[in-house]
Amino acid sequence: MILNKNDTKTNNKYGKPLHDKYLRYCTRCCMPSSNEGMQFDELGICLACRAQEEKMHINWKKREATLKNILEEYKNKSGSNYDCIIPISGGKDSVFQLHVLTKVYGMKPLAVTFNHNWYSEIGKYNLENALEKLGVDHIMFTPSKKLVKKLFVKSFYKIGDSCWHCHAGVGAFPLQIAVKFNIPLLIWGESVCEVSGRANFTDKVMKFDRDYFTKVSAKLYPEQMIDDEITKKDLHPFELPSYEDIEKVGVVGLHLGDYLFWDDERQMEYIKKEYDWKEEHRPGHYKGFKGNECKFETLHDHMKFVKRGFGRGTDQASADVRAGLLTREEGFEISKKYDQQRPKYLDEFLEMANITEDQYKMVLKAMREGKFKDSDD
Repeated sequence: MILNKNDTKTNNKYGKPLHDKYLRYCTRCCMPSSNEGMQFDELGICLACRAQEEKMHINWKKREATLKNILEEYKNKSGSNYDCIIPISGGKDSVFQLHVLTKVYGMKPLAVTFNHNWYSEIGKYNLENALEKLGVDHIMFTPSKKLVKKLFVKSFYKIGDSCWHCHAGVGAFPLQIAVKFNIPLLIWGESVCEVSGRANFTDKVMKFDRDYFTKVSAKLYPEQMIDDEITKKDLHPFELPSYEDIEKVGVVGLHLGDYLFWDDERQMEYIKKEYDWKEEHRPGHYKGFKGNECKFETLHDHMKFVKRGFGRGTDQASADVRAGLLTREEGFEISKKYDQQRPKYLDEFLEMANITEDQYKMVLKAMREGKFKDSDD
């Protein structure tokens, strides 16, 4: 929905960002300087915008040829019944990955899922439906919900994000399976260059390695989560294999988005048509296709909004501004409308953490940095 210039639902003037007094914004899209790892060039344009420009000039046929060579190399490796591991959540990216690897390139993958314990009904359907229709072998690990609840709250206080167990598990479990089953190739979907503002397609700096997900999202290693209630044994599912084991198997990871032109909306429309993949619109989300497999995804986004001043609405609106589907001013209006919406499961989290909503906001605001720390919003 595009708001008009007379809209009074926000306190800001039309087309202006919510935290204009405290944060610097990309001069081309709606992304603020508080986005982790954010970089601006001499024109004030963010790296994510520059990366989208680069996409228009990349020889994608050449990159796909490189991908084909890599896949053929791992198809012919001996020692495993599988050509690769595809970590799959049932979200739009992982379902599209599974389609591309099996139907386009003829790979025999092992699908691997770390179950965060918070699957939505649509998320369960999308995962089970994709696995059945694409006919792949699948391994899922589900940690104790009692442990997950403890980690959910502790993560909130430690990193200002309740999803440490998911970030860490998604990184560690596929690596554990790679080592145990001797399957060296892991294949992910969207490139970090797409939206993060931390890398570009020419000089990519976020190379996949053993510690990739710790650096990008988890922030803390399992031993840093030990306390009087959480033991080292409890955290074994989140442990990364040793560097020696990784090297012995020759584990490598790649993102399809570094080799194929990535268009998540077009891909989402394709899997909806071909595999009956389903969307779900939620508070805080401008579109219904991101993160809908987890019921607490909107809480994760709201924590980011309180802590960093932007949420999923800004992420999605900025992508549309870069694609030329919205003006920057329209993007800011969408950001303000959706970022501030209260998440559906906030009350459940507050009860779990035994805190009030004001206390929740105080914890997150204390993690702000720079001039934004002075904001009362």
